[in-house]
Amino acid sequence: MKFGLFGINFGPCADPDTARRVARAAEEHGLESLWTGEHVVLPDPQAPPSPSPPETPFLDPAVALACVAAETKTIQLGTGIIILPQRNPLVLAKELASVDVVSGGRLIFGIGIGYLKPEFDALGIPFDDRGPRTVDYLNAMVALWTQPKPSYQGRFVTFEGVQAFPRPLQRPHPPIVIGGATPAALRRALRHANGWYGFALDLDATVRCIDALRATEREVERPSALGRLEISVTPAGKLDVDALHRFADAGVDRLIVYRPARTAEDMLATVERIAELQSRFNRP
Repeated sequence: MKFGLFGINFGPCADPDTARRVARAAEEHGLESLWTGEHVVLPDPQAPPSPSPPETPFLDPAVALACVAAETKTIQLGTGIIILPQRNPLVLAKELASVDVVSGGRLIFGIGIGYLKPEFDALGIPFDDRGPRTVDYLNAMVALWTQPKPSYQGRFVTFEGVQAFPRPLQRPHPPIVIGGATPAALRRALRHANGWYGFALDLDATVRCIDALRATEREVERPSALGRLEISVTPAGKLDVDALHRFADAGVDRLIVYRPARTAEDMLATVERIAELQSRFNRP
């Protein structure tokens, strides 16, 4: 099982010096990946289901990952997640291809459809069609990244007679991870992604989601080119070595650990704790 750190672009890590320190420490301690979150705007005042106070600083994921890419050499860089229907897909394709190039091919492209209607209202984007819009935008981005003469005709985006270089270094494109625990999200992951991401799940919820994925696999045709679906989870609750083994036994391939933090020291302590657990988990 691989181990990652969530939160490299917000809270304490919205300060670039802190983000660079945490990224270097994560790589030095042998973590596999760093992950961003995303909210372009936040409701003010905060109200459920908004996860963060409106004053929480969120660096743009592409900017944050480019920043820490310059400080690291091997650690993978994931967007966990980008709210795709809120973005222009061609602009985002350019931004993320650039991140993949400047990082030497280390981007993992994690996406979700979003769930905060006030965000969509503020951005002038319809909330109700965000699921099909996400799939359409994703297909358009893949076309731009992979086709020699890119063209695409979809419900929400159409283009032809254009080019966008550089392409991502990873071929055919960076790994795609789709988040969400609804039946529709599971179907999207199986049809369109290399991986699935479940956020803030305890072990029981993780098992339920993986069981649902396996049941959905019997109903959904998965393109063979996508390979096996990789399972990533940000775990909720206490983590010890026994819990790690239980997540692994359930079928989790990557744990992306998040612990709320106020300071750089809090983030660095989390990195050290993950590294300690990783070492104990891998001990014969």
